[in-house]
Amino acid sequence: MLALTPTDLAILAFVFAVGHVCISYIRNPLRKVPSAHPLAHFTSLWIDSIRWRSIENATLKAAHDRLGPIVCLGPNEVSVNCVKGGIRDVYTGGFEKGSSGKGGYNWYSFFSNYGGVDNMFSTGSNKPHSRRKRMLSNIYSKSFVTANEALRAQMSTILYARFLPYLASTFDNAESGVLNMYALLSATTMDIVTGYIFGLNASSNLIDNPKQLAWFLDLYNSRRSYNFWPQEFPGLTAFVEKRLGYRLTPKWVDEANSEIEKWTANMCERAHAWLISGDGSRERLPVVYQHLSQALTKEADRNGRPSRTPLASEVLDHLAAGFDTSGITLTYIIHELSQHPNIQARLQHELLALSPRLMSSSSPGLPDPKTVDALPVLHAVIWETLRLHSAIPGPQPRFTPPQGCRLGTEDKVFYVPGGVRVSASAGLLHLNEAVYERASEWRPDRWLEMEKLDAEKRKDMESRWFWAFGSGGRMCVGSHLAVYQMKYIVAALYSNYSTTIVDDTDIEQSDAYTAPPKSEKLMIRLNKLYP
Repeated sequence: MLALTPTDLAILAFVFAVGHVCISYIRNPLRKVPSAHPLAHFTSLWIDSIRWRSIENATLKAAHDRLGPIVCLGPNEVSVNCVKGGIRDVYTGGFEKGSSGKGGYNWYSFFSNYGGVDNMFSTGSNKPHSRRKRMLSNIYSKSFVTANEALRAQMSTILYARFLPYLASTFDNAESGVLNMYALLSATTMDIVTGYIFGLNASSNLIDNPKQLAWFLDLYNSRRSYNFWPQEFPGLTAFVEKRLGYRLTPKWVDEANSEIEKWTANMCERAHAWLISGDGSRERLPVVYQHLSQALTKEADRNGRPSRTPLASEVLDHLAAGFDTSGITLTYIIHELSQHPNIQARLQHELLALSPRLMSSSSPGLPDPKTVDALPVLHAVIWETLRLHSAIPGPQPRFTPPQGCRLGTEDKVFYVPGGVRVSASAGLLHLNEAVYERASEWRPDRWLEMEKLDAEKRKDMESRWFWAFGSGGRMCVGSHLAVYQMKYIVAALYSNYSTTIVDDTDIEQSDAYTAPPKSEKLMIRLNKLYP
């Protein structure tokens, strides 16, 4: 028997490894899908490095521009950028968020709270998601939101007693009328969302408490740079920490999460106390908390599980998503309007028709929500910003069903086996030149000229390719509340002031799943419309 030298063993190991890679490549149906990188068919290391460097959105755009609507990102992952043979099949078709089988992986588990307690968004399987959505869909429906008197009373108080007085107070500062609009909009959207969830007696008041606002935004935003390892490699992250004693994310990230969870739990306790008290004030009604508490109590009665922690995890997801995405969108609305004074003037002219007007000198009454919702210029400004500056432009992963599927368009249709990670991105879908002419430009008039287009073109623009809130059974449940609050906030601001830019350094969106301005700042000067 011949003895093998270390060199011989190294050569054999190398040959075996190369052979294994070649056989895996030959057996993998994704080898027929255009590859975003020469290594993508062989290993996921390339796309992992892209995500680690926070350049995924830009990289995917370049890959789709070069290779078409279906692109291979790794030996078990593809990206889609089309409707038919793409998002219609994956998202409307109900692909699961989590992979099935032993050791299944759910990318969205990262969004669970309180030590891994799932909420509707983080749930991987469709069935438990559907049960939770049935609890919530009514109170977030457009008809309910628009007609809800508690929300209207809350909005009136926040706009007239907090938001507009804060704007007026900026003229008492050394730099008269100058403020960081990103911070104020984050505070305002948080106050509105938590008001709807917990009632004004139990919710946040970040507009009137700048120190608490700075504390919260520091906790919330400082974590963004440390999502990669726990989200993409949760098992490895836990193993390295527990077995090797090394943290891939700083300890203070966990501490920040804990502080935000405590803050939310305190609002839950205050809302619960209000329900017990029997106070009949409309603006103090915790609409979401009350409804969800009753629904989860019934569920707990049936299966014996406690309801308070799942409730807290659920509403924490609502308030985080509700304030963050709307605050980002509003920041870019104001940035764009400040660069387009002609459109700003058209919007202000439209707002003059509201009755009552949303003016600082008015009594704290709001124009009818349906009237505000129907304002064409206001709607166009918001929709165009949602399109061009998607608050969540990053990929939305799903996993193909066990039997696999076929994805692609026309003659470029590919078989994708089961268990493959597949995703689409609003940030890419919204830049399709065939659907949105001059797609890289902010042009609200495209939404005001819809009557000139045929029915199919309108459907493409308004629903098929417009993906600000996703599509299918998992689309954003809070979309109507988001639009409701954004329209009132913009109407209140531009009924009283015009805006110009003082400093928009690094206003570009971060290359991330959720994409705020890189600077987390937009300095704006207010100019009074009336004495």
